[in-house]
Amino acid sequence: MRASAKIFWILGVFFLIVAVAYGFLTGMFQPMGVEPVGFPAMLALAGLAFMVAMVLSLTARKNDVGPSDDLNAEVEEHGGVQGSFSPYSWAPLWTAIGAGLCFLGVAAGWWILAFGVIFAVYGLLSWVLEFSVGQHQH
Repeated sequence: MRASAKIFWILGVFFLIVAVAYGFLTGMFQPMGVEPVGFPAMLALAGLAFMVAMVLSLTARKNDVGPSDDLNAEVEEHGGVQGSFSPYSWAPLWTAIGAGLCFLGVAAGWWILAFGVIFAVYGLLSWVLEFSVGQHQH
């Protein structure tokens, strides 16, 4: 966990330096000024790397040292529970169908997008509320 956090901190700094250099160079040599797509995209890439680094750093503080941080660790030490997944859930299927219809709607006809949104919202809500024990439990 700590090694992954360090990697993302380094990537974030690298992308930030590259974004500043790219913005400076395109500002000097482009007749219209700073290039409007690449510079914000690289800043967003640096921001995403910093966000992942922050999450990994905070997670590493809360948890013990894992096998990935131990130089003498074996592969089998990293085994165990990786998360809680529902084995017979239909929600990912409905969400994928909705996403596919949304993309098809943009390409083929906007009326298809409405059906895609309906399927995607239904699938996403059922996926999020799948393990709910409150008002919307299954």
